Order: sequence, then C-alpha cells, then structure tokens
Amino acid sequence: MTRHILCMKWGDKYGPEYVNRLYAMVRRHLRGDFRFVCLTDSSAGIREEVTCLPIPDLALPDGLPERGWKKLTTFEADLHGLRGVALFLDIDIVIVDDITPFFELPGDFLIIHDWKRPWRVTGNSSVYRFQLGAHADVLAKFRAESAAMRQLYRNEQAYLSGVLHEQGKLQYWPKAWCASFKYHAIATFPLNYVVAPSIPKGARIIVFHGVMNPPDALVGRSNGNWRHAKASPWISDHWKE
Repeated sequence: MTRHILCMKWGDKYGPEYVNRLYAMVRRHLRGDFRFVCLTDSSAGIREEVTCLPIPDLALPDGLPERGWKKLTTFEADLHGLRGVALFLDIDIVIVDDITPFFELPGDFLIIHDWKRPWRVTGNSSVYRFQLGAHADVLAKFRAESAAMRQLYRNEQAYLSGVLHEQGKLQYWPKAWCASFKYHAIATFPLNYVVAPSIPKGARIIVFHGVMNPPDALVGRSNGNWRHAKASPWISDHWKE
C-alpha cells in the first residue's frame, strides 16, 4: 500500500523552505518508499521531489478567522486520485527521530491528544494518519452544516475530533511521540531563563504551536510567548534541507 506524506501550505505566512525542510526531514527519518504531497495555492520555490496539488475548495465565506478548516479537505472522497494511507504533517514541525512507527501503529484514525486539556477528546491535528477517502462523511457533514459546525466547534481539529469520537474511530498517538515545544521542551519557570530547551525523552516530532516557529526557537526569539525560551541550537541539526 502506498504511503503518503501530506502537508498543506496556503497564503504567505510560511515560505516554501518550510515544505522543503519538511520533505528533507521525512526523507531522513522515514524508512522505505513514500510519496510526498503538498496541497497548496502556490508551488513556487518548492523542491521537485514534492508533488504539489491544489487545495480543494471548501467554499467558506470570505473574511473568516483562520481556524485550519482547509485541512478538512484532506478527507475528500477522491483527493486528486490518491490512494493508500496518509500521514498529515504541519509544515512547522521538527522531526527528530524515526517516524516509520507512525505508519505501523494499528488504528483507523490517529491524532495527537491535546496536551493542555487532556480530559477532553480534542486532538491536535499537527500530526494525523488516515486511509485516503475513508472519512469523506466528515467533510461532507461539514460542507452541509458549515455554519452550525463553526458555531459548535472552535476550529477544524475540535470538529474532526468530535465527529470521529462520536463514531468510535478516534485514537491517539503514544504520548511521548509528539511533543510540544512550548509545553515540553522549554524548562518551567524560572529555569527557562537559564536552561535551554531540549528534546523531550521519546519524542519523534516536536510541534510548534502558538507564536513561536522553528526559526524563532532556534535563536531564542519568543515573539511575546508567555514563556521565555533560550536559544535552541539543536533545531538546526534537524530543521534543514
């Protein structure tokens, strides 16, 4: 069965180097063959090993706040003819260890369990795996009830987690595999002012959420983040082409 890595880039918040570095990290940390696909509105500057395809239209009203809803289009019944299993990765993650087990773990749909409020079912959709075309009903429901679903759920990952939980299909990655840079790599106050962030034990992927991205964390630029972080030079060992 074909293994796909899916990512998505739209607008100008992230440059093509994010996609290029993500591809390079996957190539270093995934054993065997795979196809790397970027759903995007612009292929400019993206390396030739990456297959760039258009983001399916979600037909949302103009001017809505960014809530990641476009990610739901990965669940098209026919996503550009792609067949097989897909591992979706946000383009601002850093891969630090072998990700082959993300394709080997049994399960219908796997996602990160939210770190901040683990008592909720909500997952973090920076890393999720599914069979292409298997959850078209999730997308169809959102398209049919878009306004109501946006009232009920704050963002795409809350909606996705809620619907799949109701269907009994929601599962989570082992806790250590996907670590939050903000919550797990940065030392707790006041040690964060003297101790540099480090890779959490057992982590395979470091997720950057909030206002800090890999280039910020690399040099210790907090961008107003609530927790100050010293520079993390180890990021340059992984986040590279």
